[in-house]
This record gives sequence, C-alpha cells and structure tokens, in this order.
Amino acid sequence: MDIKWRLRMAAAQREVWTGAQLRRLLSERAGLELSSASVSALLSKTPAQVKLSTLAALCTALECSPDDLFEVDTTPVSPKAKAPAPTRQPTKVARGRSMPPI
Repeated sequence: MDIKWRLRMAAAQREVWTGAQLRRLLSERAGLELSSASVSALLSKTPAQVKLSTLAALCTALECSPDDLFEVDTTPVSPKAKAPAPTRQPTKVARGRSMPPI
C-alpha cells in the first residue's frame, strides 16, 4: 500500500504558498494553533501519522476534503511465493545405521 501526502499541492491549488499563510488559515478558520515547525514539517514531508483533529483543521482551513490531502493506492499486494521447505537428510545414529527423517 502506498500513501502520497499531497498537502503542498492542495495548498498551492488554493494559492497558499507559505507555511505562514497556512498557519494563519489554520488559526483563523479552524481555531488550531500549530507551531511554525509543525506546519513546515506537514508541508515538507509525509507524516507517519496525523491526528484526525489536525486533518479536519487542514480541510477546514483549505476548504477541501481529505481526498485532496492524500492519495492511497489500494492495489492488493500479491503474496510472496513461499520458498520450498528444506529437505531433511537422514540422521546418522551410532553403529552406522541411519534413521528416516521425523
């Protein structure tokens, strides 16, 4: 599964070019106060996780839907082929006899 974070594109499509502009919109429209560093991180890299309240605030600030902020590839992953189990060799026993594998 592949997830593409598209916040920068969604913001640009709404003529929001800087973190300061997005931060101001988040505060004015959604009542969310984020640090400059947090907004910069959201704009510059894909987050490992996003709180639902932050996602809702971004959607409110940019007047968009979650679909505008990220794209999920839901193509099923094909199972990897299993390697054949190793063949067990007969175990040698005292007096030179061998026993079949268990």
